[in-house]
Amino acid sequence: MSNPQTQAQQRALLIMQVRTGQITATAAAQQLNLSRKTYYQWENRGLNALLESQIEQPPGRPPKAADPEKEQLRRKVAQLEQQITELEQVQKLREIVQQLQASDAKKNSRSCPPSSTKPPPPSPLPG
Repeated sequence: MSNPQTQAQQRALLIMQVRTGQITATAAAQQLNLSRKTYYQWENRGLNALLESQIEQPPGRPPKAADPEKEQLRRKVAQLEQQITELEQVQKLREIVQQLQASDAKKNSRSCPPSSTKPPPPSPLPG
């Protein structure tokens, strides 16, 4: 057993042989130079890893780790876009208010007589 992958393959093969009844746990432990208790710990770890690997994963590649600087910039852009939208709405409201004020001023100037008109002539006094 020289490299870790070869060791892992040998352990996996021995675990499968024990699980299928081809050899005993004691024989597998002897081949791995382990106690039987330690063999069972390896077996449990291996079987748990097998089960874990079979859990349904979402399709596609896993998302990349987020770059904190990019995320901060994205949040800032979203905030600035929101501010632009709000300012555009405020500007539209100001324009509407100005139009309404101009319209009211025109209506008021038409309904009131001009202030430069001559006063009516005095009524004759009784005599």
